Amino acid sequence: MGQELKRVPLDFSWPLDKTWQGFINPHYTATECAKCNGSGYSPKANFLKGQWYGYAPFKPEDRGSKPFTADHPAIRRLAEHNAKPNSELNWLGCNADNEAQRLAGHFNRGWSHHLNQDDVNALVSEGRLMDFTHTWTKDDGWKRKEPAHVPTADEVNAWSINGFGHDSINQWIVVKAECERLGIESTCSHCGGEGTIWPSDDAKTTYESWERTEPPTGDGYQIWQTVSEGSPITPVFATPEELATYAAARPWGGDCGTTYDQWLASVRGPGWAMSMAIVDGALMSGVQAADRT
Repeated sequence: MGQELKRVPLDFSWPLDKTWQGFINPHYTATECAKCNGSGYSPKANFLKGQWYGYAPFKPEDRGSKPFTADHPAIRRLAEHNAKPNSELNWLGCNADNEAQRLAGHFNRGWSHHLNQDDVNALVSEGRLMDFTHTWTKDDGWKRKEPAHVPTADEVNAWSINGFGHDSINQWIVVKAECERLGIESTCSHCGGEGTIWPSDDAKTTYESWERTEPPTGDGYQIWQTVSEGSPITPVFATPEELATYAAARPWGGDCGTTYDQWLASVRGPGWAMSMAIVDGALMSGVQAADRT
């Protein structure tokens, strides 16, 4: 997700910030499955999903897990961070003791912080939890640990409190594995897990066979955003210099402070930059980050 340079005709006049028509599939005629409300989950799997996120009744003991207490090291570490005066999460009257109590209650409400070993094994078998099973270096990337390491449930549950934790892929893997252990369906029997119902097989085939088309090519220079399907965010210019001048004078969000020289280097060079990046602990635009590499 970011911004990219496109070479389009000088008279290209597609409206700014409007998704290019060639990126929108016009053949979508499916409707939401009424049986699962579009989730694609079976009733039991949907309940388990609710437990994962803390929306459905849940007790850590039901997963063989011990509830977190305010003195748990991971809880205490996060509470002390949140209670710092300069913390973005700090609020008036917050102190580490009260915050630890709040966090313990919060993290005890969801299955995602109370996996058992079966849950962990399911994730490892699907190539997840690489922070535990692999090492990463700049030169070699991810490499599996030798001998192979399978983390314990306690390790993973403490890890889930700090940092990014689990994503929706992990949630689905664990819920699906639990349904398999219980011998029940994990997906909606009415829509086959798709969450949608198509009026006919032909309608679905027409939609799936559609291919996106790029805008016409030409001599002009234009920046497009790729955060959504894709749309132009600058007018078309005849030269990289004109485009860089425009971009430097009209920053978008995280691009505030990006200079003319940095924009010009991006337009002339890679022609693409991520929206944001962190370099040496500093948050900056992707164009600025590319200029520093």
